[in-house]
Amino acid sequence: MEKEYEIRTGCDRGLCHQAVGRQDRQLNTYDWLADVPGNQQTTDLVEVQFKHTRKGYYHNVNNLPLKKGDIVAVEASPGHDIGVVTLTGRLANIQMKKANLKSADDIKRVYRLARQVDMDKFREAKAREHETMIESRQIAKGLGLDMKIGDVEYQGDGQKAIFYYIADERVDFRQLIKDLAAAFHVRIEMKQIGARQEAGRIGGTGPCGRELCCATWMKNFVSVSTNAARFQDISLNPQKLAGMCAKLKCCLNYEVDDYIEAGRRLPGREVVLQTQDADYYLFKSDILAGLVTYSTDKNLAANVETISAERAKQIIDMNRHGEKPESLHESGKAKPQKVHVDLAGGDINRFDKAKKKKKKKKPQPKKDEHQD
Repeated sequence: MEKEYEIRTGCDRGLCHQAVGRQDRQLNTYDWLADVPGNQQTTDLVEVQFKHTRKGYYHNVNNLPLKKGDIVAVEASPGHDIGVVTLTGRLANIQMKKANLKSADDIKRVYRLARQVDMDKFREAKAREHETMIESRQIAKGLGLDMKIGDVEYQGDGQKAIFYYIADERVDFRQLIKDLAAAFHVRIEMKQIGARQEAGRIGGTGPCGRELCCATWMKNFVSVSTNAARFQDISLNPQKLAGMCAKLKCCLNYEVDDYIEAGRRLPGREVVLQTQDADYYLFKSDILAGLVTYSTDKNLAANVETISAERAKQIIDMNRHGEKPESLHESGKAKPQKVHVDLAGGDINRFDKAKKKKKKKKPQPKKDEHQD
């Protein structure tokens, strides 16, 4: 087993287990500097991740040989907390700058690698989280507070609990803190989160069939507006545009830049194409394919013609010079005929005939020929 473990986690084919580490953890960062000589000696800062997306940065004052994936006991206020090392070395220093820590007091110390006693207390505290969340919701409901407690996180030593809540307006929870402290006998910290953060903490499957982006790889949330749907020519249906958090889907921003760039190559919606036969109005656009569909009626699909954006701009340029082409399609090119395929029509027995053709006749045994 030891040899198997060494082979599985060793640095083979240019990949090191220290860089990959615990890929099952949310917000995993690939430490591409892990194999660089002297990387650990550049700084004593380490990044430690706790439940879900909560992270912290700590000084390794005891010069422990820490690597990604180690479970450590770190300084907390009060007591200590248990987390997993996610980054060490130079990359941890860079990530700390991005976190915009206000003062050096926010950077505490790493005490030690977690012992068995620490892990026992940690598991005991984690086992109380769900029950505490249910009971705290009842306490908040009894006080008549317009808020929802979405999750509870106990500190590794069980001396403190963080209550994550959602509220549309400002909530006076001073009495709630007193009642929670009396009920659970721990130090209480209230932390407000948004609907997107709650969806990321709970997790789930999106309409695309994949796990929610906010619950897997998304590190920060960018505001999403309905303009992103308009640029992509998506129907403004609130039920289809909303995600599991009841807010606009974050994935609306993924391809909007490409659609904006491609949309600049299309003719304007208000431009009318004039031919010798009729005037054509824009009916719909295929932005990425660069195709535009025109109709002779402003509101209905009548005499629909689909042409390329380049051809539409040619006709617009001709109309500006007082010229009208014979048709929307280029001269000398016939209008492509649509072939109608009736999937329901035809003889239903045609499938049986195909199977019969595949069957081969069994060769009959030859009769014995008697020689005279």
